[in-house]
Amino acid sequence: MPYVNIQVTREGTSPGEVKTTAEQKARLIKGVSDLLFEVLGKPQSATFVVIEEVEMENWGVGGLPVADYRNQVTEKAK
Repeated sequence: MPYVNIQVTREGTSPGEVKTTAEQKARLIKGVSDLLFEVLGKPQSATFVVIEEVEMENWGVGGLPVADYRNQVTEKAK
């Protein structure tokens, strides 16, 4: 019985969006369930997928809040 927890930052990925859309979440759930079936033979009826959206200020990477980290990476790329 697989349990998969997906955590993403709460932000939109397209203009006007402020969170992951219901369609995107449905695609993630299906994709993960399909992958576990294809690779491990786990039935989709026994696979649990939970998606959690985390506020940007509660997410860090590289020792920085994610927004600051992204700004730093963008500046280095220039």
